[in-house]
Amino acid sequence: MTSNDKRTPEVAPLSGSKAALAAKPGQTGIDPRGPRFGAGITTVLLLTVIGLGLDAAAALPATIAERASQPAFLLFSLIAVLFAWGAFAGIQRHPYGLIFKAVIRPRLSAPSHQEDPRPPTFSQGVGFVITVIGIVLHLAAVPYALVIFAGMAFIAAFLNSVFDYCLGCQLYVLLARAGLVGRARSAA
Repeated sequence: MTSNDKRTPEVAPLSGSKAALAAKPGQTGIDPRGPRFGAGITTVLLLTVIGLGLDAAAALPATIAERASQPAFLLFSLIAVLFAWGAFAGIQRHPYGLIFKAVIRPRLSAPSHQEDPRPPTFSQGVGFVITVIGIVLHLAAVPYALVIFAGMAFIAAFLNSVFDYCLGCQLYVLLARAGLVGRARSAA
């Protein structure tokens, strides 16, 4: 290709796992970089929770009120609220998605494909369940529960933000193939 050649480079076809996440023709999709942006923010927040939580995990305070006022618990609770927002309001209305759409997306070129919003929304629900379990176990004074469940959420967010591998999305695809989610069920 010469410098005067105005052809656009060919876009590589999507891999098998990415093709399963792509929006279908006629379906409104989302920019796949948006959830990765949100996962990057979540990764940093969860790493902060782990750092704060490790500092206090060995000797948990005696009362629920004391455990609920720990900085790691408060930040982890905020992350749980953000996961709930993404799961119940939809990934398109999540605060990170709105920031991406307003601030980051206008500075980028068009994405190579649109992604079905259902898998990332489902993934937010998985994150919500993981964080709620960690919150409940921490309040029940289970040592290191907050750190362990923050670590589980961190691994998933890290994989999504750095390697573009969404564990919750892959779980959604498996459940959709089994007919358990994502498809309208016919009356039998």
